[in-house]
Amino acid sequence: MSKLVVVALGGNALLRDGQEGTIDQQEQNTAETLESIIFLVKKGYNIVLSHGNGPQVGNIMMQNEAGEQMYDIPRMPLDVCVADSQGAIGYMIERTLHNVLRKHNLSREVVTLVTMVKVDKDDEAFQNPTKRVGRIYDKQQADRLAKEKGWVFKEEVKTTRGWRRVVASPKPVNVMNDKVVEGLAKTGTIVIASGGGGVPVYIDENNNVRPSEAVIDKDLASSLLAAEIGADEFYILTDVPYVYINYKQPGEKIIEHLKVADAKRYLEQGMFGEGSMAPKIHASLQFVENGGSRSVITEAFKLEDTSFGTSITK
Repeated sequence: MSKLVVVALGGNALLRDGQEGTIDQQEQNTAETLESIIFLVKKGYNIVLSHGNGPQVGNIMMQNEAGEQMYDIPRMPLDVCVADSQGAIGYMIERTLHNVLRKHNLSREVVTLVTMVKVDKDDEAFQNPTKRVGRIYDKQQADRLAKEKGWVFKEEVKTTRGWRRVVASPKPVNVMNDKVVEGLAKTGTIVIASGGGGVPVYIDENNNVRPSEAVIDKDLASSLLAAEIGADEFYILTDVPYVYINYKQPGEKIIEHLKVADAKRYLEQGMFGEGSMAPKIHASLQFVENGGSRSVITEAFKLEDTSFGTSITK
């Protein structure tokens, strides 16, 4: 049987530092990133792709705000903005991947699924929102919006340019339609799912699916999906070729192979940045501890070269 792999594309797969984010730039970046997974197709792997959406969903939120202020167009809630970004980014990846496959004389069906991901409505994250979204406001604007809409704001300490909305980032509990993803992937269809961490929803007391004003970590949601569909391997593509300890500090060291126990020990020692590598380590651990054989963290363009990347196993 063909191996089933989940590949989580990093934020730089579509938009890179210093770029404006035009459609031409994003399509070029997407094509370059997708070239890195062609070897998996040639090996006959069954593939599920996920992706980030940070810059894109932020832009959608600002477009919503401009439409409300200038043209009285009702602002859409966060879950709709996430779904909007999922569809748009998924479409871009799907269309570009068709062209990349054709370039290599390969034939695969490709499909995008706008994916809901269940969270626990009582998750502690809702009591302490930390994920910054949308534009930066001055203090007066932030206070007004907090009063009018019940939003929570935190000051931008690094930039000192103002205040930014923060929302909860609860843990994903279940990827809805995971069996659909698994069934399609095991027929050879390349499935794009759980983009941006998925659209966060919860189940209410009447068993109805309700939207959640939150965002879910993309790597954690991708890891959960990989475990739920019985993937053999889970790849996280980022902008560095390895995992490091003491990154950009004295004693910096490349770690090529990590056992679960060592990864947990390094996490406890604070060796991985909470806003960068730590979530990827948590996602990799979650996959391996839930039955996956191994997770690999590496740079997108180094994926095929096995001399690069950090492999996490039991």
